[in-house]
Amino acid sequence: MTGWQTLFYKEILRFWKVGFQTVAAPVLTAMLYLMIFGHVLEDHVKVYGSISYTAFLVPGLVMMSVLQNAFANSSSSLIQSKIMGNLVFVLLTPVSPLGWFVAYVGSSIVRGLAVGLGVLVVTLAFVRPGISAPLWVLVFAVCGAGLLGTLGLIAGLWAEKFDQMAAFQNFLIMPMTFLSGVFYSISSLPPFWQTVSHLNPFFYMIDGFRYGFFGVSDVSPWVSISLVAAAWLVVGGLALHLLRIGYKIRN
Repeated sequence: MTGWQTLFYKEILRFWKVGFQTVAAPVLTAMLYLMIFGHVLEDHVKVYGSISYTAFLVPGLVMMSVLQNAFANSSSSLIQSKIMGNLVFVLLTPVSPLGWFVAYVGSSIVRGLAVGLGVLVVTLAFVRPGISAPLWVLVFAVCGAGLLGTLGLIAGLWAEKFDQMAAFQNFLIMPMTFLSGVFYSISSLPPFWQTVSHLNPFFYMIDGFRYGFFGVSDVSPWVSISLVAAAWLVVGGLALHLLRIGYKIRN
């Protein structure tokens, strides 16, 4: 294997060795969300005309799981390596900044897709929403996981303690995920809050992913994928720059 392939393989093994915690636990959490919200709101909320609320909820939960776990993978790996001191062994290798980026973000995409697929399979026991455009589902899943994996890489480089990482996730990633339309359609919101929702980049990932299931969405999927791809390019450029200068990992 080349350097980046070895690092990528190591990162895959890192989360897979504790798959009960990194894959099975998020799947269980998503299933509980579906059971609780679906049971309580199924007869009270209708979206996109004839689509049931439980069916509407499934793509949102799948994508939310993809995003949160992609972020957690790269961020937790870096912060643990920095605190435990074993990051120095990676720094001694001739792996390029691009190799670091591909390995950490690539493994984050794999973990995000694995969790998302697990959530989708489990939810089939409750409802089968159908997939109208599989390519859109795959594109948004990969781009969303890549963007959050890159954000996790930046967060891991910046944080020096676990509480800093927890603050990044609890005060930025979690609120933006929950306020992105996972549990509701923004068309049901007042005009002011619809405008605020359109400023949230996570909304476009959720909305575009949901389009792949139902063929309808609040925003054109072409607009959504353009904004998501542009955000990934910007964030990816920042992450590569931080890796090149050794931000907080090289003295």
